[in-house]
Amino acid sequence: MKSRAEAKKCEHHSHHTVVQPNKPALLKRLNRIEGQARGIAKMVEEDRYCVDVLTQIAAIQSALDALAMQLLESHTNGCVRSAIKSGDGEAAVDELMNLVKRFVR
Repeated sequence: MKSRAEAKKCEHHSHHTVVQPNKPALLKRLNRIEGQARGIAKMVEEDRYCVDVLTQIAAIQSALDALAMQLLESHTNGCVRSAIKSGDGEAAVDELMNLVKRFVR
């Protein structure tokens, strides 16, 4: 098992694990999103009005976008910054830009 210090290393293209600095907050958000998804399933089971179901789906999408942005910020300020300082900035920036492109589609 890796120590916490080793886990924080984010060497690009080797995909080591990264200990998230705000893991409890991220997990809390994910649990809330999971609850929202279960709520939507219940709405569908109960034959609720389509607009109400779609409104809840939009809320989950928004929550996931906010979570993704939080992770993206953490990755940029941690992994990418570290890669730039260690001389592997080009690969890290390329990876970051490909990741950003996934979210703007």
